[in-house]
Amino acid sequence: MEKEIIFIILPQYADWEYAFVASSLNQLEENGKKKYVIKTASIIHSPIISMGGFKSLPDYDITEIPNQYEALILVGGLGWFSEQAKLLVPIVRKALDNKILVAGICNATIFLGQNGFLNNVKHTSNTLEYLQDKAGNNYTNKNNYVAQQAVCDNNIITANGTAYLEFCKEIQIKLGAKSKEDIENEYLFNKLGLYKI
Repeated sequence: MEKEIIFIILPQYADWEYAFVASSLNQLEENGKKKYVIKTASIIHSPIISMGGFKSLPDYDITEIPNQYEALILVGGLGWFSEQAKLLVPIVRKALDNKILVAGICNATIFLGQNGFLNNVKHTSNTLEYLQDKAGNNYTNKNNYVAQQAVCDNNIITANGTAYLEFCKEIQIKLGAKSKEDIENEYLFNKLGLYKI
């Protein structure tokens, strides 16, 4: 059975931060069928323009997101600072209550911090100082901030904006998308390239 992976995209989302995750998961097959189905969701069902100028039409608005899916991926970008982003709080809370993986990168980690989702897990962001400044008083867990590219704790994955490959790796590991050896080999191939500089 196909498993849905839902990517949340907001206006001015960061095109590059989800590309490796989506393309890697979308290509996986199991018993001759796609293992995962990639879907996008946003506040409303209308075209969303990325930071790079790409126009995407979400599959779902927030009222249409199904009850069952495998992971909720919060794609970074500038939209996480908007008032509209707060409408996603119940979606994230419901996912976590149902033990669904929630993964946020770059400014999506700020949203997670602003809304208390990082207060009981190890996590990372675009530096601790940036997280504290942007997330404000609702973020109270600086002692569990980890200065590394991506962190997975319980059902929350966080990554900084330069860590799209590590973000992809942690998501695949948590989902058990393929063997750890294959995940590591894919990561190293994309990280190191074909030729040494």
